[in-house]
Amino acid sequence: MSIVVTGATGHLGRHVVEQLLDKVPAEQITAVVRSAEKAADLADRGVRIAVADYNTPASFDGLLSAGDKVLLISGTEFDKGRVRQHKVVIDAARAAGAALLAYTSAPGTLTAALADDHRGTEALLRDSGVPHVLLRNGWYHENYTENLAPVLEHGAVVAAAGEGRVSSASRADYAAAAVAVLTGEGHENRVYELGGDTAWSFAEYAAELSRQTGGQITYQAVSLEALTGILTGAGLPEPFARMLAGVDASIEKGELVVPTGDLSRLIGRPTTPLAEAVAAALED
Repeated sequence: MSIVVTGATGHLGRHVVEQLLDKVPAEQITAVVRSAEKAADLADRGVRIAVADYNTPASFDGLLSAGDKVLLISGTEFDKGRVRQHKVVIDAARAAGAALLAYTSAPGTLTAALADDHRGTEALLRDSGVPHVLLRNGWYHENYTENLAPVLEHGAVVAAAGEGRVSSASRADYAAAAVAVLTGEGHENRVYELGGDTAWSFAEYAAELSRQTGGQITYQAVSLEALTGILTGAGLPEPFARMLAGVDASIEKGELVVPTGDLSRLIGRPTTPLAEAVAAALED
């Protein structure tokens, strides 16, 4: 039996593998990657490396074994049919007789187009017969704190979210939830709505940036059309820009407030405060 992590060299996957290494022997972990070179450090630590690609179904032939626990981290190639990509892993898990497949989904309240692929994948899982768990991850702190340069340059947090609030948490928090499920028992066919303990507004985020930098950072609320224009001007394809702007519309409607407490219960501690993520980003 192995714990199999897809997308293992991605932002979230790296956190998951690192945290698994603190809990189980390295030889029990399989990191599924597209480039063995990027996973060389994990191989050096004894992690099994499997090269496979969501876009190449045959690459998953024989990769999984009966009794494996699998973490399917949702793909990031929005233009390549993510549901079809995810089906490749689900089919492989069913054929192998996997004990559990955990999928990183999106909050059940989210109606933005970004959630469509997640709902499609959830439907496939329900129909597959594979024992599964849905990790409906809320927004990540890093969605904002990893791109502070333009915010600090212009002295403004720009969003189309009105006075909406976000229950974000760190990638490490969401990774810890995945690790708890993969190394624990009794999670089959459960749905976890995951988010940070404290929801925040963009005005509060701007105020926190001001406090920590000593500068004057304001929240500039704009229309969805204006935000789409800003994102396309920064080089994003228009369909993707509209998808991201649509998330802000959902935030304004309260769809990324996750009050369940599932995340802190799974990880056994409070979630990482936004202020801590801001401090870490500024230090970097």
